[in-house]
Amino acid sequence: MDGPALYDLTPVLRMALLGVVLALGPLAWVWLRHRGGEPGRRLSALTLLTLFLTFDLILFGAFTRLTDSGLGCPDWPGCYGQASPFGAHQEISTAEAEMPTGPVTHRKAWIEMVHRYLATGVGVLITVLAVASWLASRHQPLSPWWATATLVWVCIQGAFGALTVTWKLYPAIVTAHLLGGLVLLALLAAQAQFYRGKALGLRQGLRTGVWLVYALSWLQIALGGWVSTNYAVLACTDFPTCQGGWWPEMDFEHGFAIVRELGAGRDGGFLPFAALTAIHYTHRLTAYAVFLALGLLAWRLHAAGRLAPQARRYAWALVGCALWQAATGISNVVLGWPLPAAVLHTAGAALLIGVLTVVLARSHLVPREAAALRPGRAPAGPLESMPSR
Repeated sequence: MDGPALYDLTPVLRMALLGVVLALGPLAWVWLRHRGGEPGRRLSALTLLTLFLTFDLILFGAFTRLTDSGLGCPDWPGCYGQASPFGAHQEISTAEAEMPTGPVTHRKAWIEMVHRYLATGVGVLITVLAVASWLASRHQPLSPWWATATLVWVCIQGAFGALTVTWKLYPAIVTAHLLGGLVLLALLAAQAQFYRGKALGLRQGLRTGVWLVYALSWLQIALGGWVSTNYAVLACTDFPTCQGGWWPEMDFEHGFAIVRELGAGRDGGFLPFAALTAIHYTHRLTAYAVFLALGLLAWRLHAAGRLAPQARRYAWALVGCALWQAATGISNVVLGWPLPAAVLHTAGAALLIGVLTVVLARSHLVPREAAALRPGRAPAGPLESMPSR
């Protein structure tokens, strides 16, 4: 006797098929442009394209969160069990009629599902990268482990995306999902540099400084994600003071309690306004430290340009990122958190992580000329400076 299925895999299969269809365009573009090139060139091009699309995905994810569309479809991966809001028209209309400004509307459902479609397409591209890397590693000195690590991480990121919906925008999960997207961006940025094999010679002390600024930037972005997911941006509406003073009333105990629902304090009651103030002001104070650290690092990289001319390019890139983040961050406060400024602030964080990742990746590569002079080695090829398996 046939009974009801324990699991309905239809939405998952439909989403996977849509991801494959979306990925066919980028894959065809890379194949047509590099069909006569060696595997390493094609992998490098596909990695760079996937990196660009991941950056776009992060921005659209920020747009989804900032328009309160994260629960536009309250199930996962489909929308009321359907592959698109078209099939869920009746359910969405009913929910919208009950709460016209609630979490489920036709507009929000489409924003949420487009975000999922884009994420699925990026996931397919990363899967292709991993498979192609293993195949190419049989014949060329290509390490498949970066692509494999990226594939594992995109699966973890997908799980966080599911939990974001099923746990109803739990702040710790939403923040982890934001950070996971940036980790994915960093993995692809590092992978792209190892494929290109262009080294950046930095002294050990300066390299350590880059690592320290990198860690501080991640901390600041995590604090920024905590501000956004707790809707604490407008806890301070003036700058440089907050609520008219330099040290407003703050509740760190409730503000930085990780295990709690959205809008709830540590004890399960309503989150005090002083907790939102603590979240916001901590992010602001840390921003001053990051700004100074980026300025010092940019100065050191510019000075290192005497021996490594490309370092000056990254110095100016870091200055640009710092000014961009300062401008968009202040705009969020004094202009009442406008959507363009909020999305651009996320874009600046992603760019900052991308630039620092590129600097670190290139500083750990072995220059091709040095690799070619190693005893017992043939002259280095275009991918010789990549890590081996």
